[in-house]
Amino acid sequence: MSDQDFIILDEEDTKEKESGRETPAENGRNEMDTRGQEKDKNRDDGYEKICFICHRPESVTGKMIDLPNHITVCPDCMQRSFDAMTSGSIDLSRLMNMPGVQFLNMADLENMQPRAQKIKKKKEKPKEFHQLNIRDIPAPHKIKARLDEYVVGQEYAKKAMSVAVYNHYKRVATDTMDDIEIEKSNMLMIGPTGSGKTYLVKTLARLLDVPLAITDATSLTEAGYIGDDIESVVSKLLAAADNDVERAEQGIIFIDEIDKIAKKRNSNQRDVSGESVQQGMLKLLEGSEVEVPVGANSKNAMVPLTTVNTKNILFICGGAFPDLEEIIKERLQKKTSMGFNAELKDKYEHDKDLLSKVTVEDLRKFGMIPEFLGRLPIIFTLKGLDKDMLVKILKEPRNAILKQYQKLLALDEVKLDFDDGALEAIAEKAMEKDTGARALRAIIEEFMLDIMYEIPKDDSIGQVTITRGYIEGTGGPIIQLRGQEVPRLG
Repeated sequence: MSDQDFIILDEEDTKEKESGRETPAENGRNEMDTRGQEKDKNRDDGYEKICFICHRPESVTGKMIDLPNHITVCPDCMQRSFDAMTSGSIDLSRLMNMPGVQFLNMADLENMQPRAQKIKKKKEKPKEFHQLNIRDIPAPHKIKARLDEYVVGQEYAKKAMSVAVYNHYKRVATDTMDDIEIEKSNMLMIGPTGSGKTYLVKTLARLLDVPLAITDATSLTEAGYIGDDIESVVSKLLAAADNDVERAEQGIIFIDEIDKIAKKRNSNQRDVSGESVQQGMLKLLEGSEVEVPVGANSKNAMVPLTTVNTKNILFICGGAFPDLEEIIKERLQKKTSMGFNAELKDKYEHDKDLLSKVTVEDLRKFGMIPEFLGRLPIIFTLKGLDKDMLVKILKEPRNAILKQYQKLLALDEVKLDFDDGALEAIAEKAMEKDTGARALRAIIEEFMLDIMYEIPKDDSIGQVTITRGYIEGTGGPIIQLRGQEVPRLG
């Protein structure tokens, strides 16, 4: 032990201490402690201290113990540290003389400069949804009317989502005032790629003004393996709510590509990204308290943790579920193919609404465990997009793709028009790609590239009309100069 670990008192200080009076050294320290405590009391910046060892906030552990250089330790960790030193079977006097063993020096601790770890305090003011009147929640028909402004078609899906969200936030607003407890309205939506699953959820969260976290199930693995833990979906929601726990507890989590965690078939290896993830998500979907890192996706020693209750979080799962149509078709064709009531083998071969006939048994056969499906009571499907729906998607929604390009060219004082033949040609090309509405943007980007490049060169151009011939490669756009119309073929 070095001399700097001890405070040396002179003879006068020793006499004063024996007489019961404070020594000058103690008097100076007490004055500094008093000033520091008064300064801490006056300074309330809305944050609470974090334990340097266990990373729990002060609201959970109780009042922190302040150590030098902004280090705070909770009473539990401090007590465990003392217990380990006093009640253990280790002889500290012998341990001090052992080579290679070094004790913590307080002078070294003062030279350390760790970053002060704090977490935002829970606001005492009740949040909006705690005081929300049932009459203030948008009715299902109003929610659907707003969705209609952005999403074309999918009438059944929009209706199902509107009712489920309305019931869920009624449950949050009433907070189960009587003995009847309302269950959660978690949803599972099934639809081909590009049919609008993610877009529906984004529009819904924007309409309700609640925090939204969109995550991908493909990166989730069982705890202890490389990949994201299941709790990471809640930490993303917490980040979307600016680390406000109460606001996050009333948000929406959308887990995309949920079909990728289906149970693997005919595999002897451990299924760490399939059935194990489904089992780990059971408590999360039902409602439980989980510890999640603040400001990070994974738990580690340097990140503070906070507790989030998922009881009032609405979970929406979505996936394309490839090959599910084959499972449905196989179930429907089990009927006899002989006799008077026989059905043709190819009856369901070209059925576009085959996905709408899905049952829970079909999803179990696909690889989803029954416990997981039981926590997603609302299951609905989205239809694949046909040619007419693609044409409507191009021009009807509030932020349609054509309206975006028209606004871009309007900034150059040029009017952009698409004739009906051009819209049909774009929709036909999108149908060939078989990627839904995502193909529309790629096709328009390809044909608008030259136009967006050439128009800023010529100030005399006043209007451009895209024709079917230009889309099909047999003609060009009609360019109208300011004051006259001159058809030009490219």
